[in-house]
Amino acid sequence: MANWRWDVFCQNTIDNELVAGCFASGRDQTYLQWMLQAWGWTVSVSLSALALALVVGSVIGTVRTLPNSPWLVRFGNAWVELFRNIPLLVQIFLWYFVLPKLIPPMKSFPPFILVVCALGFFTSSRIAEQLRSGLQALPRGQRYAGMALGLTTAQYYRYVLLPMAYRIIMPPLTSESMNIFKNSAVAFAVSIPELTQFYLQAGEETSAQIEIYIGVVVLYVISAMTINRIMTFIERKIRVPGLVAATGSGGH
Repeated sequence: MANWRWDVFCQNTIDNELVAGCFASGRDQTYLQWMLQAWGWTVSVSLSALALALVVGSVIGTVRTLPNSPWLVRFGNAWVELFRNIPLLVQIFLWYFVLPKLIPPMKSFPPFILVVCALGFFTSSRIAEQLRSGLQALPRGQRYAGMALGLTTAQYYRYVLLPMAYRIIMPPLTSESMNIFKNSAVAFAVSIPELTQFYLQAGEETSAQIEIYIGVVVLYVISAMTINRIMTFIERKIRVPGLVAATGSGGH
């Protein structure tokens, strides 16, 4: 412990001079400031991708259970199989290098948008599988009751089925919300200045790789545990006793 260089975070990134208070002014910055900026990129990518995944995954998961809509069901199944079975890193490269060549307007998209799309669609396939499992775990009587009341398909999904399905899939949704912070590390492959890229570059510049690594891990843990606490709080508030779906298969 005595040989560990914790003061590396207070060093200026230009000349490695120590900065009082660990926060430089003007255009200078310390490694601590750089790490916090990288954390901001990680959080931004993760939360944006999570929002996209929840919206798209909810739509795909719903259409996979629609009655009398075989083409929509096939589309939903194909979406899940496509995005679930291609490794995330491969999808990142496809979005960054291949799709802009096939679709020229995408060349103007910033890397941030492309990474969010790749991570969001990848996660959406997992959320879609979980929502499908949650909907199928509900008693058939709930669907029939909605139909008996004269509700349209859209109405009984909105007012009867989906509210219950979301309640019973909250545990796997919590896991996916935590995983998305871990998976955001692949953004370094397309030069997003997030925590993993910071660790690789700052560790090489300072030769204090262990200290930098510990700092980065602490921020990842804080991020994951914060989203865990938020999702757990929501789960407790909306939980229906006795209704917990066996949706673990959707997360693998």
